[in-house]
Amino acid sequence: MNVTHLECGACGLRHEAQRLHNLCSQCGKPLLVRYDFERAARSLTKESLKQREPDLWRYREVLPVERDENIVSLGEGFTPLLRATRLGAQIGMNQLYIKDEGQNPTQSFKARGMTAAVSMAKELGVKKLAVPSAGNAAGALAAYAARAGMEAHIFMPKDTPRANVIECEQTGAHVTLMDGLITDCGAEVGRRKEAEGWFDVSTLKEPYRIEGKKTMGYELAEQFDWHLPDVIIYPTGGGTGLIGMWKAFDEMEQMGWIGSKRPRMVTVQASGCAPIVRAFAEGKRFADEFQNAHTTASGLRVPKAIGDFLIIDALRASGGTAIAVTDDELIAATKEIGSAEGIFCAPEGAACLPALKTMMKDGSVKSNERVVLFNTGSGVKYLESFST
Repeated sequence: MNVTHLECGACGLRHEAQRLHNLCSQCGKPLLVRYDFERAARSLTKESLKQREPDLWRYREVLPVERDENIVSLGEGFTPLLRATRLGAQIGMNQLYIKDEGQNPTQSFKARGMTAAVSMAKELGVKKLAVPSAGNAAGALAAYAARAGMEAHIFMPKDTPRANVIECEQTGAHVTLMDGLITDCGAEVGRRKEAEGWFDVSTLKEPYRIEGKKTMGYELAEQFDWHLPDVIIYPTGGGTGLIGMWKAFDEMEQMGWIGSKRPRMVTVQASGCAPIVRAFAEGKRFADEFQNAHTTASGLRVPKAIGDFLIIDALRASGGTAIAVTDDELIAATKEIGSAEGIFCAPEGAACLPALKTMMKDGSVKSNERVVLFNTGSGVKYLESFST
């Protein structure tokens, strides 16, 4: 389509498109897809979107797959942006919204990244895919790999929610449960991938999951009639969704769809695993690994994110911040959101609410501002978190 090249997010080194890449060949940091936006904008217009299917492939001209026959889809994207009127009234917010990613295939936002990554893997001739995962990315990879007729090799910590494990097994993946954290699973993939012939689709270790995730930013703009919200509060493990939305805003400005004004981007992490929060508070651009990471919100149990600098850059450039919340707070927030709005959030998504309350209390968010909380998945997949 309109891809011109891949570019390192750190050193800027240019890499050729339509080739298999993991990280930058020079500095080992994540690669970002770049497009010819003048060409894309000839057919991708605000008006043309009115006639397109309600899925993320409606933004086809700014997604990386060249040939339509290689798109591997389960109908992902264009999730509801719900006005949280009752919850807003309870906490004193006039314009509170929830973007409910739990309504994607495989019940999480991870479907967005995997539709793009698996489609590109198919286009580039890959037969076997591997991923370390705390849960939802594994379920998404298993589903999309099955739909594409590829092998999926999945490595998850032993304490991953049972629903994720069963989901992967029932969609035909090869599942290995390991002692330790997602970083230990990632190290195992790294040790074995060459000998096994796997292509590694770890978070930000290939360039295309972020392309699927960025469509959350396009959708927000479209659903708000091309006026971005004041604040986006986003639960952050690997951070691909936040980085992707920040990229999408820049792309839309290049096509003349929006101006230069940006939402304040807010990262939310669990206090038991908060490397980005700590690095942001210390004024650093790169985050040290968080030792002894623990939280019931398994998607937030990411002690070291390879895209840490891209997350922190976006927070600082937008005037945003990074906030840690406790497990008790995020579990209580799940019921508070559910009883007010009927949305059974994943614990990660629920973490956005106590973060918002913190910001309201310190005055960094005003009651009349338009705020979007991201629920990244369905609470149904975390039943162990709610057992008494």
